[in-house]
Amino acid sequence: MPSIKRNPKQASLFSTLDEGAPLAPLPEDVSLDLPAGWQPELSNEISAPYMKQLLSYLVERSQHAVIYPAAHDWLHALEMTPLSAVKVVMIGQDPYHQPNQAHGLCFSVKPDIKVPPSLVNIYKELSTDLGIESAAHGFLESWAKQGVLMINSVLTVEDSTPNAHKDKGWERFTDKIIEIVNRECTNVVFLLWGSYAQKKGASIDRSRHCVLEAPHPSPLSAHRGFFGSRPFSQANAYLTSHSITPIQWQLPDL
Repeated sequence: MPSIKRNPKQASLFSTLDEGAPLAPLPEDVSLDLPAGWQPELSNEISAPYMKQLLSYLVERSQHAVIYPAAHDWLHALEMTPLSAVKVVMIGQDPYHQPNQAHGLCFSVKPDIKVPPSLVNIYKELSTDLGIESAAHGFLESWAKQGVLMINSVLTVEDSTPNAHKDKGWERFTDKIIEIVNRECTNVVFLLWGSYAQKKGASIDRSRHCVLEAPHPSPLSAHRGFFGSRPFSQANAYLTSHSITPIQWQLPDL
């Protein structure tokens, strides 16, 4: 699992990070462990000064607020979907901010957690598009394991405080992830739902990739064109046309 590297002498200081308990300051050599499937492309980025500043900020904030998701899930999207396996990219904004929801994949929640409203609408469109019955859960790891990179722009948040970690450094890191996929991969489908995702994906090379844009599936905007956009069938048609195995969007029972 992705984890924070730590000086062995400091290990006890970090053992409660996932619970949001107060921590001592970070040692200078702390960084995030990258999943093997994203090395060496992100190795320089993960050790850049701005990332160290971000981690210092997160540990400082953990003394005052509960941070979601748990630290071992901050890079969960990269762990589930190696660069070499990326077929589809979903871009979200920041994690869910209530207890036990976020686990590092945009739009997805942990098993046994109520399906959030935006995901309810994603399921509705999936049913209209492909005739797939809505899942009884919101756990989307099956998609990630098939090559759907489900990345938020900001990878952490504070309890009950959406956008708490906006403009602290995560956006630069996730911009780099998108840049790498754009450059290193071909024939990837980018699902850009809402103006935020569309701005973040503005530099994608549309001669090499398929970009499908639609309003965000939020209840506030889904009726403006997300419903009826048929992103799932379009994504699979594009993949199939390039001899790439399509995504099985039907989620397994848990």
